[in-house]
Amino acid sequence: MPAEPIRKLVILGGGTAGWMAAAMASRTWGQRLSITLVESEAIGTVGVGEATIPPLIKLLRFLGLDEDVTLRNIQGTFKFGIEFDGWRRKGESYMHSFGTPGAPIGIVPFYQYWLRRHLAGEDCGSLWDYSLNTQVSHAGKMSREPRIEGNLPGPERAFHFDAGLLAQFMRRGCEASGVVRREGKVSGVNLRPEDGFVESLTLDSGEIIDGDMFIDCSGFVGVLIEGALKAGYEDWTHWLPCDRAVAVPCKSSGTVLPYTRSTAHAAGWQWRIPLQHRTGNGHVFCSGAMSNDEATRILLENLDGEPLADPRVIGFRTGRRKATWVKNCVALGLASGFMEPLESTSIHLVQSVMTRFLDFFPDKDFNPIEIAEFNRRCRREYEYIRDFLVLHYHANERDEPFWRDCRNMVVPDSLAHKIDYFRQHGRLLVEEGDLFREDSWVQVLIGQGIMPKAASPLTETVGQEALASFMNGMKMAMDKAVAAMPTHDDFIARHCAATTV
Repeated sequence: MPAEPIRKLVILGGGTAGWMAAAMASRTWGQRLSITLVESEAIGTVGVGEATIPPLIKLLRFLGLDEDVTLRNIQGTFKFGIEFDGWRRKGESYMHSFGTPGAPIGIVPFYQYWLRRHLAGEDCGSLWDYSLNTQVSHAGKMSREPRIEGNLPGPERAFHFDAGLLAQFMRRGCEASGVVRREGKVSGVNLRPEDGFVESLTLDSGEIIDGDMFIDCSGFVGVLIEGALKAGYEDWTHWLPCDRAVAVPCKSSGTVLPYTRSTAHAAGWQWRIPLQHRTGNGHVFCSGAMSNDEATRILLENLDGEPLADPRVIGFRTGRRKATWVKNCVALGLASGFMEPLESTSIHLVQSVMTRFLDFFPDKDFNPIEIAEFNRRCRREYEYIRDFLVLHYHANERDEPFWRDCRNMVVPDSLAHKIDYFRQHGRLLVEEGDLFREDSWVQVLIGQGIMPKAASPLTETVGQEALASFMNGMKMAMDKAVAAMPTHDDFIARHCAATTV
């Protein structure tokens, strides 16, 4: 006899995570699933996750949302990558750009041919000279063309946006599709006596919200996943030691460039995210190495324009819940864990974990084998991202005590093995399920100063003159294509400028 299906889904918490989850569940199940979202206007959201990575484009398409209409509503701009300033050493910078630098020759990726020429001492420029996304970013241009000059792939894009406006935009669409919102604080979580599953939520008004399945988007506190179900927390601060951020928006200044900037400071780093109506800024730092006042001073001294609000300090602890799914509750967003915003992964993890949950969507039997597999995949995804972030801190040549400690720390075995393997012939161990593919790892490894001893022997199948001609032709094609593109500012003004500023 088939098991009884889930009929009632309850989401605790709004913000970006809650309303994204509601939108994805509503789009997937339609009227077959009753969705209730509980949030309180009295409880604020962190609301500083304002940068994304390319998979969000797929989410918009799945939700049936027009890209330009969405950007108008969320004061959005385009993003082609992240510039890391001073991360290896002061005065140097590199891009982690979306997309693949260059184009492969046969089965060998382009970066291997660049390595061959670079290690031989040939004048072939930097790897980023052959990255279309980097060239578009620094030129302040914009294109959505799938192919460009020389039949090369067009630039891969993501967005910057106002997180509060995104939540409001998602909410409007969800409520129009039948999602019910309940206003109020949760005063009690009611568990079934026989098995400890969540049965209902009691609001401070006395209203009881019952459900078959619950999604916890209640932020760092994890009202359901931790407060009621005691999932436990795996602390990663010994690898990712920053534990606070001070954030403040400021007035926009000049041209809006299509990339995020991450600038290393004495005990952390500063983000700069350009939006249509303002610039988002924050200083992520280690409280054991720097005071709140000092971190705030550094942030305010490095703004592009006048502050638009008082700086606010946000505390956090890097790590993850030991289980993302416990009984009949799945944690999303900050409730599931937190890895600092260095590579704009927070919003992506909401999308990724929710996609996985919809794929594993249970019936009322809640098969423990499937729940265990779901948790295994979530753990693996978090660990892959963790290793990528730790790489940025560990591979540095800065002089400050904070950075020396990061350089000397013992990194996860999985990361140490990946670094050692890359040092041989520039090959990478990128596992299935790793969000960051070969292109990303290569750019950050080389950008942070980790160079292989040699390139792949397969590159020797292409002659020296033929290779130089190929690379020069590719660079010329990119330069021509970038020169012909409209500016980022002009593109936004034409296609997706917000109606109110």
